[in-house]
Amino acid sequence: MNNDVKEYCDQLRKGHIQKAYKGIMTFMSELKSYLERKHSDYSTSSLYMGYMDMTYFAFCPSNIKDKNLKVAVVYLHEDCKFEIWLAAKNRKIQTQYLQLFSQINIGEYTLTKSRPGVDSIIAQPLVKQPDFDHPNELKTLIEERVIGFANDMSFILTQCVCGK
Repeated sequence: MNNDVKEYCDQLRKGHIQKAYKGIMTFMSELKSYLERKHSDYSTSSLYMGYMDMTYFAFCPSNIKDKNLKVAVVYLHEDCKFEIWLAAKNRKIQTQYLQLFSQINIGEYTLTKSRPGVDSIIAQPLVKQPDFDHPNELKTLIEERVIGFANDMSFILTQCVCGK
């Protein structure tokens, strides 16, 4: 642990980590506000800042939320990319939907493998190389893809209801 803390302190002294982390948190907060303003019919959660592993917030329409599911906009720090997840309120619900979705056509999407520490039912790349120097364009791109994903998930969920 001492070696890890020493390396951590050495990196912090350089100043890049703090600047990048603050920039990412600011962008995520602004993205959340941007989506809330433009899509007042969607509900959002608080911004989860994470432990420098992931930062996310939930952003989903009521027909998904009503099923104890959520659409999460996720920034993965180590991979430096955005993903969009369909996730559940808890592990029991996650397991139920993984089983249910394995029995229907979910189109281009792939189910996440259930294992400890995995919170998604479906995880999809959103932006693999985000350009933080152009935040407005990045917000618009993320918005388009998030809304498309939410619409796709809503459609898939109607298949589940009709198929039962």
